[in-house]
Order: sequence, then structure tokens, then C-alpha cells
Amino acid sequence: MNFRTLDLNLLRVFDVVMVERNVTRAGERLAMTQPAVSNALRRLRESTHEELFVAGPTGVTPTAHAEALWPAVRNALDGLRSALDPIDFDPRRDAGTFTLAMADATASVLMPRLIALFEREQAQAEIRVIPLASRDPRGLLHHGQADMALGFFLDVDSALAAEGDSAVCRLDHLYDCEYVCVMRQSHPLAGRERLSLDDYCEARHLRVSFHGRPHGYVDEALTRLQRQRRVEMSVNNFSTAGCVVHQSDLLTVLPRSFVPATGFEHELAVYALPFELPRIRVGMLWHRRHEHDAARLWMRAMLAHVATATPVRSAARRVLRGS
Repeated sequence: MNFRTLDLNLLRVFDVVMVERNVTRAGERLAMTQPAVSNALRRLRESTHEELFVAGPTGVTPTAHAEALWPAVRNALDGLRSALDPIDFDPRRDAGTFTLAMADATASVLMPRLIALFEREQAQAEIRVIPLASRDPRGLLHHGQADMALGFFLDVDSALAAEGDSAVCRLDHLYDCEYVCVMRQSHPLAGRERLSLDDYCEARHLRVSFHGRPHGYVDEALTRLQRQRRVEMSVNNFSTAGCVVHQSDLLTVLPRSFVPATGFEHELAVYALPFELPRIRVGMLWHRRHEHDAARLWMRAMLAHVATATPVRSAARRVLRGS
């Protein structure tokens, strides 16, 4: 590729297509027609002498070369934006999209408050929430697939502490919560004063695993006690778990702050777990290349504000059975 003759506008098109994985949606964000975006990608392909995308029924899939190229392009574009427009951001004037990665439990707590704040502030930006499918979402941030990730990142927290000042991501604490055992009110174990470890392990269980792992925090904690539970179903979100448990004799573990969001809190029995489990420290993870980006600074401030205002802090302190 001859960099001296490269049209740098093509890199911005490439960046947006990498985010959207769809030429039509990329055109809408860029205020370009679909043929114009396709033509830009063709010109970039000719300049790099490499295939960048493979067309599919729902959009385009980046090639390995595109995936390898994207971090450098994204870093360069972000650096230029920060240098050329470091403070000029007005949420009432400037449109744009903030992509947030989080689980449904976190979204149920923060998103209603956030959209209310956006409406009050007359903010023009779009919020896009994508699923959190990993305990370590730093790859999403590195590749620009999300602006921030929100959730419980125990392993990431430890890794960032070990990396110290050399860490390329930051994790800001938002609020604390706890995991609880949830069952329907008519469950054979419901109505007891407390839930014993034996009763818990002998019951039938539903596991929530965003990434399909056969073991989660609960299983790891039980293994340390040389115990195990009988899992009959695994699902990838808390909403489904709540619905299934509400209509069956399975037990599950949910964040206490999520129980009201099920829509049938008063039809569920909530118990303290009969073993130690790490307290949920919900944090906001972001890449340090955006440290001085005015739009993302504003977005992080909004999220910190709604996390402080949310009733989850008081909900987490409610007295549970057996606690």
C-alpha cells in the first residue's frame, strides 16, 4: 500500500463498517449512500491489496486482515479526534452513538435511569446496548466494538491492579450488590427460615452463563467446599432465568438488584446463599485511549451519576431470609 496516495477518508468508512458490520447502516451513520460506502471499501481494498470483508445475508464479516488492521486505524482516528476537537461536545447539539456492553441485570438497573436523564438533558445521542458475553470484555474495547463495558469483572480488576500504570483500560466502581438464591413461592424449599447447604446442593438448578462455560462463580465456590449442585438447565441471561424459575421447581442465583426487574418479585422467594460468594462490584470498564475524549467523558459521568442515584444501593441492604 502506498500511504502517500491513500485517501484517509477511506479509513473512517472502514472504521464505521467494522463497527456496524453492515454497509447500509454504516452509510446511515456516515450520511453516505450504500453504493458510496461500497465504492470506498473497494478503493481501500485496491489500496491495501487485501480482501477486507466477506458479504453475507445480514451484513459483512471482516477478514483476518481487517481485524488485524482495525486497532491501528481506530487508535489513529481516536487520537485525531481528541487532538482536533478535544472539548467541543454539546450533548444537546451533537448526535452520535454510545455502545455499551452489559448483561441484562445491569441494564435493568441503569438503563431506565439513563434514558430518563437523557430526556431531561435533551441529549441527542443514541444508546446502543450489546450483550456481555465474557468475563473479560477488554477485547471489545480494544477493537472499538464498545465504548464501555459495565458489569462484574473480578478477574479484570485483579489483572489491572497487577498491570498498574501500564494498564490500557480503567475500571471505575459504580455500585455494589450481592448474589441471592431465588425460587418460586410454591417451591418445596420456600417458607423455610434459612436455606442449608445440603438443601441447596440436593435441589435442581438453573445456571446463568453469558459465555456458555460449564462452571460459574457459584460452581467454583462449591468446588472449594468439595460440593456441587445438579444443574438441569443453563441460559445466557438473567431474564430467562427469572421466567423459568418462576414457573418451575429449579433454583437459580440472581443479583439482588435484578429481582424487582423480573416483574414478579412478590411471587419469588429470595434467600441468602448458604456459602460465601464474592460480592458483586459493578464497574465501568473503558479504554484509556478515550481518557480525554469529551463525548466519552460526558457519557462516563452520566453513567456514574445514574449508578449513584439508583435504588440498588438500598435494595442490596434489605434483610433476606437466612442472612
